[in-house]
Amino acid sequence: MIDLHFAPTPNGWKISIMLEECGLPYTVVPVNITRGDQFKPEFRKLNPNRRIPVMVDRDTPDGGEPLTIFESGAILLYLAEKTGRFAPRDLHGRTRVQQWLMWQMSALGPMLGQNGHFSLYAPGRIPYAVERYGNEARRLYGVLNDRLGESSHVAGDDYSIADIACFPWVMTHKAQGVTLDDVPHVRRWFAALRARPLLQKGLAVGRRGVRKTLDAQARSNLFGARPASGHAPAQTLQSQQLDN
Repeated sequence: MIDLHFAPTPNGWKISIMLEECGLPYTVVPVNITRGDQFKPEFRKLNPNRRIPVMVDRDTPDGGEPLTIFESGAILLYLAEKTGRFAPRDLHGRTRVQQWLMWQMSALGPMLGQNGHFSLYAPGRIPYAVERYGNEARRLYGVLNDRLGESSHVAGDDYSIADIACFPWVMTHKAQGVTLDDVPHVRRWFAALRARPLLQKGLAVGRRGVRKTLDAQARSNLFGARPASGHAPAQTLQSQQLDN
C-alpha cells in the first residue's frame, strides 16, 4: 500500500494522476497547507523541505522497509521504475522523458508558480515582477507548443511521466493569463490528455478541498518565510511556491 501525503495543487495532482494511471492502490493523507500542516514535526520527518507531495511506499520492489520519497519528480521516476510504465526503457527514450521532466521541474512549474503569485496573491502589484514572470510564462508555453508541434506527446509519441508532470500546471493557463488559442499544439495535447478517464480520476482527488480565497492565516502559511527552527513566520510575504 502507498500513502500519499497530499494537498490539491498541481504538484500534488501529478502523483494522484500517476497512481491512478498505474492502477496502484493508495491512501490519501491530507496535508492542509493553508493551516500549516506542512510545518508540523511529523511532516518534517517525512520531508525536511516541508512541501507536498510526499509518498510512502510500504510495498517496495525489494521487499524491504517502507520507502519515503519527497519531490514530485523523484516520485514520478520511482513509480515509473516500479511499474515499468510511462517511461521508456531504451537509452534515448528514457533520456528524452527525463530531460522534459526536469524541464517541468526546473522551469515550467517554478516560473508559473512565480507568475501566479505576483499576478494573483502578492499583497501589492509589482509591475516589474508581473511583467518578468508573465513574459517567462508565455515563453515557456511557446517552448511547449514548439515541442508538441514535433511529437504527439511531450517526450515523444507515447504518453509518459513528462506529460503527467506538465498537465496539472497547464490546467492553470487561464489564471496565468495564457489562452491556448495562441498555442494550438498545446491545446490539442491538453484536450487529448483531459479525455483520459484515469487522469480525470486523479484530478478529482482533493478537489473539494481547494480554497477559493485565502485568509490571513492561510496567506502566512503559504507565503510567509518560516525559519528552519520552525518558529513563527515572518510577516513579510515571500514568493515561495506552495509545493514542490
